Amino acid sequence: MKRHLIALLIGSAALVPAVASAQDVGAVARSIVGTRLDISATGMVSRVPDLAIISAGVVTRSTTASGAIAENASRMERVRAALRKAGIEDRDIQTSSINLNPDYRYQDGQPPVLTGYQASNNVSVKFRDIRNSGKILDALVAQGANQINGPSLTIDKPEAAYDEARGKALAVGRARADLYARSLGMRVVRLLSVSESGGYSPPPMPYQRDMAMAQGAVAKTEIDPGSQDLSVSLAMSFELQ
Repeated sequence: MKRHLIALLIGSAALVPAVASAQDVGAVARSIVGTRLDISATGMVSRVPDLAIISAGVVTRSTTASGAIAENASRMERVRAALRKAGIEDRDIQTSSINLNPDYRYQDGQPPVLTGYQASNNVSVKFRDIRNSGKILDALVAQGANQINGPSLTIDKPEAAYDEARGKALAVGRARADLYARSLGMRVVRLLSVSESGGYSPPPMPYQRDMAMAQGAVAKTEIDPGSQDLSVSLAMSFELQ
């Protein structure tokens, strides 16, 4: 008799979590008594870029590898000095690539002939004063930079702008839910869930300057920051009754 009683108690204890789980599912199922509405909303803000990232470097050629490297190092040092003279801090100058490659002459039906070597050194530079970055680029060219790519214009600290976009997205989502509810003869009871798909800033158009034209040009280089749109998209669920 005791054995049967113990087995009954164990079996009853095993049923408790299952019963509790069923009750939780029932509570969730009863939590929405009206109609569920799922919508997406986007908030967008516009900002003037305050940071330009530009790749600047030197490409040199020589009949020997050591000659190409030595000339490149000398001209690159002048480029770095020009950047520092312009007020660019060391933290905003970062080496992005150093390469040394052989140059060959190719002719039909004959093996390639080594003609020399090409050395390149590029740094990524952050310009925090966009309006004056054109003048700095002209100075770099004067000091031997013959490879410039960019700029990539961006917002240095975009979180405040994204927070504003989030607030706008929430307002758009609620207004859209009210519109659907009125059209259906219902009302919004509550917000069930919100999920963010991430912020987005359209990539800027690339700009590349022809160094041969730049060296002989009289006009000064100008970089216009324009404006950028930053957006945040939300997926929102509402209960309508």
